[in-house]
Amino acid sequence: MDFLGEHAPGLLPGNRSLPPVQGAVELPHGTTIVAATFPGGVVLSGDRRATMGNLIAQRDIEKVFPADEYSAVGIAGTAGLAVEMVKLFQLELEHYEKIEGAALSLEGKANRLSTMIRGNLGMALQGLAVVPLFAGYDTDREKGRIFSYDVTGGRSEEHGFAATGSGSVFARGSLKKLYRKDLTEQQAITAVVQALYDAADDDSATGGPDLARQIYPIVTVITDEGFRRLTEAEVSEVARSVHERRLEEPDGPRASLL
Repeated sequence: MDFLGEHAPGLLPGNRSLPPVQGAVELPHGTTIVAATFPGGVVLSGDRRATMGNLIAQRDIEKVFPADEYSAVGIAGTAGLAVEMVKLFQLELEHYEKIEGAALSLEGKANRLSTMIRGNLGMALQGLAVVPLFAGYDTDREKGRIFSYDVTGGRSEEHGFAATGSGSVFARGSLKKLYRKDLTEQQAITAVVQALYDAADDDSATGGPDLARQIYPIVTVITDEGFRRLTEAEVSEVARSVHERRLEEPDGPRASLL
């Protein structure tokens, strides 16, 4: 980013100016991302729908990307800018590791992403915001951690679980009732899929599991062994189990009163 800022500042996402337009700019937007920690790591997941106004722009968009071996980014907001920012973030982390001979700390990665989001503030004020969710395994603290952001680059560490995007209110409410600190990895995976299902139930911009087209959420797990994306078969098994249970209980599993 420093190199581009000095030699070709116009190539940076936040330095591009938009031509005058009448009304809102209609571009594909990514929606709901959720994350949950468990003893030994963190799960980061996202639905597959991109919307453009009231239309479904894409049904199988990729919203969760590895940042490096021990971290990942889930994108919400303007899809094109978000993907570009993630690619630049990946490059910066790789460049740092090559120059320094060691990976940047998880805290440092979160701070760097914050700076990049802040650099996009001009575009955000024009309606092209990028609001990612960052998660990773902290090798120093030996646990999974989650960081959320606002459009100004403000960073907050979330404890237990987090969600961002248009369906985040419903996903967060779902996780609030399902989450426990002692979840196993498989239970955490099921919890985030349940949360995405609840978000899709109430938010038209969030896509639920599409059994007919075999389109399922992206689910990733980050532990001391590194980043791992679940296979289609693994996610399909969880999504189908959740769907079959919803045929009996459409509103999902009940949390105990006390």
